[in-house]
Amino acid sequence: MPNPSQPAFVLVRPQMGENIGASARAMWNFALDRMWLVAPRDGWPNPSARAMASGAGRVLDAAEVSGTTAEAVAGCSFVLATTARGRGLTKPVFSPERAMQEARDRIARGERVAVLFGPERAGLENDDIARANAIVSVPVNPDYGSLNLAQCVLLMAYEWRRATAEVVPESVELAGAEWAEQAEIEALSAHYEERMEEAGFFFPEHKAESMKLNLRNLWSRMPLTRADVRTLHGILRQMVRWKERGR
Repeated sequence: MPNPSQPAFVLVRPQMGENIGASARAMWNFALDRMWLVAPRDGWPNPSARAMASGAGRVLDAAEVSGTTAEAVAGCSFVLATTARGRGLTKPVFSPERAMQEARDRIARGERVAVLFGPERAGLENDDIARANAIVSVPVNPDYGSLNLAQCVLLMAYEWRRATAEVVPESVELAGAEWAEQAEIEALSAHYEERMEEAGFFFPEHKAESMKLNLRNLWSRMPLTRADVRTLHGILRQMVRWKERGR
């Protein structure tokens, strides 16, 4: 099986070309391009698959085809089988996250890993699962455990990406802006404090210091850019001018 640096995604007896194409698209979203097809119902190649792949045709071009699951996984040392139902077989059961961590670690040691996905109608058969070393169980709604083939492929591909690449949990798109520096925030705070003092905001007098402290703390909690600071200065200046014109 080629490219041992990533797991092979093995679609066992897929029924619809559209689902094969959608699976290829899901794989390529996360830089996976090792697809293996076991006895696709409508033969191969399939024009419906290519139409659905939407730019992920390279995955289809490189896809391997075999007649049996045994042939597809013959070169692998570790095989995972995705299934939503208990099959009465004694095997380790992994979550998708843990399964892809295991795949990552084994591949790093030079092993070849495959992930089996069953046909749309009923999923993998026991004969397929018996060839796997472990089961992957998705924690879906117990009253409705049916996952579309491409959905399951996408979920596993995403977990592979999480296991092998840095995923930033949160970021801010500054769109060309820069964060304001502390000196700029301090000047903004002083500007507002001065004008609010003139307006009699800090009343009664014995509460003035705590009110000023709360105001400074408010500015420090706000993630302000330099453009934000200029805007807030401008708003206050215009309000003061408007008040003076009304006298």
